[in-house]
Amino acid sequence: MKNILLLTGIILFGLSCQAQLEAGVFGGGTFYMGDINPSTPFMQTNVAYGVLARYNINPRWAGRVNLYQGVITGDDKIAGFLPDRSLDFKSGITELAGVMEFHFLPYYNGSLKNYWTPYIFAGAALLYQRPQRDERDLRDFGTEGQQLATYINEVRKEYSYFVLSIPFGVGVKYSFSEKIAATVEWGMRKAYSDYLDDISTTYYIDARNLEPGDPDYNTIVYSDPNLDHDALMQRGNSKTNDWYSFAGITLTYYIDMTNRNKCSSFQEKYQ
Repeated sequence: MKNILLLTGIILFGLSCQAQLEAGVFGGGTFYMGDINPSTPFMQTNVAYGVLARYNINPRWAGRVNLYQGVITGDDKIAGFLPDRSLDFKSGITELAGVMEFHFLPYYNGSLKNYWTPYIFAGAALLYQRPQRDERDLRDFGTEGQQLATYINEVRKEYSYFVLSIPFGVGVKYSFSEKIAATVEWGMRKAYSDYLDDISTTYYIDARNLEPGDPDYNTIVYSDPNLDHDALMQRGNSKTNDWYSFAGITLTYYIDMTNRNKCSSFQEKYQ
């Protein structure tokens, strides 16, 4: 994680040595949609925050790099989709993304005429996620038989904590002055993983036959809290991957880089 933050800092500072740059902060919320919450936006929304840098290519196009953090959660009893399954999770997430923004109207920082515009954006992102329950990593318990082929006669590989995703969304951009601008934005992310919630395929053990004292009795509750399923009974829907979202407000400061002297040390070190 420290390496990701360092790399992002270098990228953001490097971009700041170009003209027409904005740098700023993000604050808002994040939520997840998947096997626990398949269809309801903004359910169990949690606080999110981050930093960003935006390079204004021309009045219609801008490129952006952002580093956002937050927490996604899901609970069967709250979502109500399959309340009797009794699964839940909590995951801290960190997203490093690069996107392109298209302005529907010509937009200039500080303009008296072209000072606002709706926009859309899309790009690519790397997500770090770590689903937990009771502050314990769910991946460690092989909740669907990962690395436990003796139970289900197949080897299921552990999922990665790093996930690729496709961010896209809409927003409105407004320039208050030559230096200060703000956006209101909602973006969805299609994750290339079905394990943001640690749920995807089937149960791996006959939980109904377990008794206190069995080796798996104290850990199976992370896979089947009610101990009422058998191996290969459906636990999730592996045909659809999970989604997550960031929505909120950004506040950016326009950096006039006509004088590049303050970037000389960066250029000497990294270029």
